[in-house]
Amino acid sequence: MAKSEDAAQAPEGKVKGKGKLKLILMIVLGLLLAIGASVGGTWYIMHSSASKPAPAAETAANVKQPAIFEPMLPAFVANYNQNGRQRYLQVSMTLLARNQADLDALKVHMPVIRNNLVMLLSAQGFDSLVTPVGQEMLRQKVTASVQEVSQKELGKVAVEQVLFTNFVLQ
Repeated sequence: MAKSEDAAQAPEGKVKGKGKLKLILMIVLGLLLAIGASVGGTWYIMHSSASKPAPAAETAANVKQPAIFEPMLPAFVANYNQNGRQRYLQVSMTLLARNQADLDALKVHMPVIRNNLVMLLSAQGFDSLVTPVGQEMLRQKVTASVQEVSQKELGKVAVEQVLFTNFVLQ
């Protein structure tokens, strides 16, 4: 009986070993297929999008146009009363844009822009303009004011930034 029990167990042990080996081979094969499908899919997507020409509008939007600088002449002058003393601000500004046609269209509205900027400059506190942080905040407000007029009149923002090219406090 012992021999028959040993004989019965031997084939069973071989079956268990072969079952584990088959399971491992199936898992490895499945992983290889998944990796191959992933690599192949990525290669297909990368090569199919690279071979198609991009639409002209999409290409133009991705390429940044060169900067166009337009000085706002004459310089702006604002006066302030600080502690009973008369103070002055003179600031020269330049518009930075990327499209000459938009900039030309905005020039028609320059009286409105200049009016808004004179009012904005006059409303500032002299003490805040003395610091670099105050000057930068003013520059950002000026840029926002010009962009607001541009958006209202042209339906788009034509000016990227307004730069201070001269800033004199007295």
